[in-house]
Amino acid sequence: MWIYRAADVKGVEMGKRVLVAEDFDDVRKMMKVFFEHDGFEVLEASDGYEAVQKAVTEHPDLIVMDIAMPVMDGIQATTAIRQHDHMSDVPIVALTAYADFYYDRALDVGCNDVVAKPVDLAQLQPVVSSYM
Repeated sequence: MWIYRAADVKGVEMGKRVLVAEDFDDVRKMMKVFFEHDGFEVLEASDGYEAVQKAVTEHPDLIVMDIAMPVMDGIQATTAIRQHDHMSDVPIVALTAYADFYYDRALDVGCNDVVAKPVDLAQLQPVVSSYM
């Protein structure tokens, strides 16, 4: 269990939007609660293709991108998102159970950070804070 308050995240303004791209429903829902708890509007995608579509049309302030997803993985989705000029400055935080394997590759395609799964919300909080 975590204790996390909006006041703990410097610079968080109500109305910020985060896109959570994660194929596992339980993890996506946990992340949604985590972000909504602090006033974020949460957009959800269950595969990489859907993540690209929502990122390009909905303009989130932050993207949390699972690497291993169906249809299009997080590496491919990040590459596609970064091809859109208006998405070049949006922070993308990769989530993966294979952080050592994907770390360099994720950064090379445009992710700003990589967080290991299973996600420790206390570890995710300062990463989110640094981009918001």
